[in-house]
Amino acid sequence: MSKLKIAIQKSGRLNQDSLQLLKDCGISIDNGKDQLKAAARNFPLEVLYLRNGDIPQYVKDGVVDIAIIGENVLFEKGKSLQVIEKLGFSKCRVSIAIPKNETYNSLKDLQGKRIATSYPNTIRQFLQEKDIQAELHIINGSVEIAPNIGLADAICDIVSSGSTLFKNNLKEVEVLFQSEAVLAMAPNLPLIKKELLDKLQFRIQAVLRARGAKYILFNAPNDKIKTFTKLLPGMRSPTILPLAEKGWSSIHTVIQKNKFWEVIDELKTLGAEGILVCPIEKMVL
Repeated sequence: MSKLKIAIQKSGRLNQDSLQLLKDCGISIDNGKDQLKAAARNFPLEVLYLRNGDIPQYVKDGVVDIAIIGENVLFEKGKSLQVIEKLGFSKCRVSIAIPKNETYNSLKDLQGKRIATSYPNTIRQFLQEKDIQAELHIINGSVEIAPNIGLADAICDIVSSGSTLFKNNLKEVEVLFQSEAVLAMAPNLPLIKKELLDKLQFRIQAVLRARGAKYILFNAPNDKIKTFTKLLPGMRSPTILPLAEKGWSSIHTVIQKNKFWEVIDELKTLGAEGILVCPIEKMVL
């Protein structure tokens, strides 16, 4: 039986989030400690645990069929690969940072400077597009220390919370692009594996929709139902059920997580009572 081969990061936050996504998709992975390869019990899927920087090449070569990887790594090492789904976790940005005590007015201040980075292709393309000449120092790991030891005037690296920059007396001055985990696909995937991928992607999309939404229900006077339904369209339209108490109904709907508090505030203002909010496990359209 054909199996879909997926690469995920060997360790770290992206590894944990990737495995959680597969788990939420109902896929059970039989992986023991320090295994580099594991099979799923209930889906034709094989997981390969690889070094993050190696994953794009494995996908390009067709050693694996798909991969969960950060856009930043894909941009640096696998720009030709097709991204088929943005996954919404492991968000960060690729940025340029300089010492806190340095003055920065514009990109022109980087002209002729030394920039330490683990992302040479990314920063090189950015500087070329901006017509800035700079000297690159390629470092694998601990890029933030470079200005402190006199190796560079600036760095280009990934930034999440910014705490690492703060600890090393650096400040972020330019954001090259925003990054998050994505699902990337190998070129020329056989039809039988494409069919398996479609099934997996269907599950992933159901999980991602659920993560971005909340199910709410509340009681409302019947004379305000039209007002509430205009505010809450739901997936198609809200569900309205009559209560035992005459003149009142229960309204059920789905709202986007990023609009949650503003919607709740408006519901209260309009007279909603007994508002309940529930997580959604899966959302299939």
